Amino acid sequence: MAAPPPPQQPPQPPPSYGMREVWADNLDQEMALLRDMVDRYPYLAMDTEFPGIVARPIGSFKTSTDYHYQTLRCNVDLLKIIQLGITFADERGNVPPDVCTFQFNFKFSLTGDMYAQDSIDLLANAGLDFHKHEERGIDVLHFGELLISSGLVLVDDVKWVSFHSGYDFGYLLKILTCKPLPAEEPDFFRLLRTYFPGIYDIKYLLRACHPLKGGLQEVADELHIDRIGVQHQAGSDALLTCRTFFKLRHVFFEDAVDDAKFLGCLYGLGNWPASAAHANGNGNGHLVAAADDR
Repeated sequence: MAAPPPPQQPPQPPPSYGMREVWADNLDQEMALLRDMVDRYPYLAMDTEFPGIVARPIGSFKTSTDYHYQTLRCNVDLLKIIQLGITFADERGNVPPDVCTFQFNFKFSLTGDMYAQDSIDLLANAGLDFHKHEERGIDVLHFGELLISSGLVLVDDVKWVSFHSGYDFGYLLKILTCKPLPAEEPDFFRLLRTYFPGIYDIKYLLRACHPLKGGLQEVADELHIDRIGVQHQAGSDALLTCRTFFKLRHVFFEDAVDDAKFLGCLYGLGNWPASAAHANGNGNGHLVAAADDR
């Protein structure tokens, strides 16, 4: 007598893609939740919002990429991060069933902090409440203390997914080290690989994804991925980055990115130190304000 067929598994409900706002008054509670999530969901898609570009370096520069790094460095050193979005996923792209995205809102004052007006206008039109950022925003020093011991950084198994993310990681390194960025780009990359050993930059991956090109929204549109939330808010951009990465990996890389070619490379920055485990190519590129490419 033939054995009965195995019972069919009930269909899994679609993910809810829930987002949670994080301010100073619920930061410790939410960071405790993140520490519990990262073991099961070690892919962290990330985006930041920051107050634009306010300065350009002067002097002589060895290469165009050196100029672009110095532009990044002087602006990150002068300015403050406004938002950070992080979306959690497992190695297959599955997200937590309820809340998968956390939007961290930092203390920022339009009367006391530096900014480029066009960037502030862009963020205000996207719905950022700058009065709330000034009154309830997260202190970056306290956030840095929690992040350093969270299990999200300094860990080889955690993979950070981003899009054209030189500025994003610049602000995170500034928060983690409480210091200005290194004066030279090779030292920046050595520091980056200490805190973030595993980085995928989708913009860098696009060099193997012909004919895809453009910013995050354009790439997501080509892959038929609908945005959830509002563009130019870090949580929505982080979630779109997450979903775009896994769709891109499936379509163009057969679900397995070649880490020897792509891990740890940031689009628009180059001349990686020869000692870096995943240095690749000559890195000649162009670094522009992140908001221009999303």
